[in-house]
Amino acid sequence: MPHFVERLWNPQDEGQLSRRDRAPGRYHAYVPDELGTRLPSISAEAQTAAEDALAVLARADERIGTRAAYLNHLLIRSESISSSWIEGNRVTPKRLAIAEALNAGPRVALDVIGNVRATEDAIAELADPSKTITTRDIEKLQHVIEPSLEAGLRTEQNWVGGPGWSPLRAEFVPPPETEVRRLVADLAGFVTETSGNPVVRAAIAHAQFETIHPFIDGNGRTGRALIHTVLYRADALRNVIIPISTVFAGDTDTYIAGLTAFRADPSRLGDWIVGFARATELAAGNAVRLADDVAELDARSLDDLIAFRREQSIAPAVPRRDAVVLRILASLATEPVLTVEGAAKRHGVSTTAAHRALIELADAGILGRTKDQRGRLICWTADRHLALVTLTERSNRVGAGDTARRAPKVGPAVPGYDHLGQLRPHAQTRGLG
Repeated sequence: MPHFVERLWNPQDEGQLSRRDRAPGRYHAYVPDELGTRLPSISAEAQTAAEDALAVLARADERIGTRAAYLNHLLIRSESISSSWIEGNRVTPKRLAIAEALNAGPRVALDVIGNVRATEDAIAELADPSKTITTRDIEKLQHVIEPSLEAGLRTEQNWVGGPGWSPLRAEFVPPPETEVRRLVADLAGFVTETSGNPVVRAAIAHAQFETIHPFIDGNGRTGRALIHTVLYRADALRNVIIPISTVFAGDTDTYIAGLTAFRADPSRLGDWIVGFARATELAAGNAVRLADDVAELDARSLDDLIAFRREQSIAPAVPRRDAVVLRILASLATEPVLTVEGAAKRHGVSTTAAHRALIELADAGILGRTKDQRGRLICWTADRHLALVTLTERSNRVGAGDTARRAPKVGPAVPGYDHLGQLRPHAQTRGLG
């Protein structure tokens, strides 16, 4: 049975603490049950919700299909932005993409990039159902996300929320450090197993991980990465990553209430699963819309390029199939920020050929030119592709759909207009302008 352990708070290093946080006292740390490997019995409502969500995932995965090859990185980037906003780090899609391409920029952006790469690594390394997941695998995942911290499980008590720096005023206190290794080993076994409804398994794995809170930092992002691991291992998804946590970011009160229900005595597991299933369906719908938007934008960009070449009497108006400019154009969804050197290396051409193609795309209004504070050109940006990520972020924050009448309280601003004075793509048709 889950239970509480009474512990004493009597800080030895009081120099940096407020008067209230220095006050000694007793608090209760929550110790959850081990999960084992089998799924627990759940209510009929929760079972129906999970089955419906699983069907929606399958339809979205099939509909996106081969387009996922370029869409996945865009979707992971979208989820990582949402994760950063959950944790109070205000980073925009464009700032993130520039920092990723240049491997330089604000610490917040570089941290989010670490989350992108960690999520990709988690799926690549842990999604194979023949692999037995271990505590070490989970430690490795967290260390990629938080490389500045020493690798390994926490060896001290931590807590979540509250107005100060004291477990006496925390919103939730996870289990003592002495319980963490046992609980993480059990969780690894639960994630390794693939039987039963994978939506139920993913929901429970995520909630259990957040309850254990096994690391000093990076718990939220690591826990969200585990969702993808479970869904891929169980073959719920084959092609595309569905960023479920983007919907959590839009309604943190509901998210926290769901985790609280999971930890209740007796546990209201069904409430958490219903909420998780609903978030899954909304995220799947947004992923499909984003895929359709990117495909439409790519087609429109090609039309813009051909129209520009005709206006400038560039022959042939329709570039040859192997033209550098077409290869760059086709990769903008996964590489929305480019440098001359990067484009040349990616496409196996000279820097002169890459530079010529980038200039042509910029002159055609497809790429924007980004300069530093001294006015020096540092990169080219596919602003319209990046705008789609922002629009999806805003939609996620109100539970998916149109935000013209119900704008999100926090999140990236409306993309606005591009450098040609044109409204970002779909800002009108999707009500996001």
